[in-house]
Amino acid sequence: MRIAIIDESAVRASVMQEGLAQLGDCEIFVITERRGLVRRISEIDADIVLMDLGNPSRDVLEEYFAVSRVLARPIAMFVDDSDEESIGASIDAGVSAYVVDGFAPHRIRSILDLAIRRFHAFSRLQTELSVAQSKLAEREAVDKAKRILMQTRGLGEPEAYAELRKTAMNQGKRIAEIADAVVTAHKLMGGAA
Repeated sequence: MRIAIIDESAVRASVMQEGLAQLGDCEIFVITERRGLVRRISEIDADIVLMDLGNPSRDVLEEYFAVSRVLARPIAMFVDDSDEESIGASIDAGVSAYVVDGFAPHRIRSILDLAIRRFHAFSRLQTELSVAQSKLAEREAVDKAKRILMQTRGLGEPEAYAELRKTAMNQGKRIAEIADAVVTAHKLMGGAA
């Protein structure tokens, strides 16, 4: 497992590094500068990112949340203190584990496992949401196209759908593509969508 530790304090980073060394089978990379952070993490190709922020100011926390939003990786963030607003912001930023009261070596394995599992569960949900939204958009396009065919050609709904389906088969395209073309052509001809 490739682990990136992000900590502006080299001393704190070394404590975390020592705790992770007990796990074995880990390659550990320490980043102590914020400049070029996203690029560095991409170069490392880390499996998980650990951010030990100590007691960050609101601006620093927001900056790291912005980095979290860009990274498509499990992220565990360690802070000394927190409040409800910061915890909510960390979830919105895609942080997989937000650990208050700092790093403790005896908890690291369970925190890594939690962060990785939550990241994959959240990614799976995002993928399912994206697929559902895409299917809904396709269904709406097909419904619009059917209405257009019903209004312009006097067809019933089953006939309008059959016409879309037949055209899609003849052209080797999906019904949603044909429906989009019908809707676009109707708009170009001055019709309401």
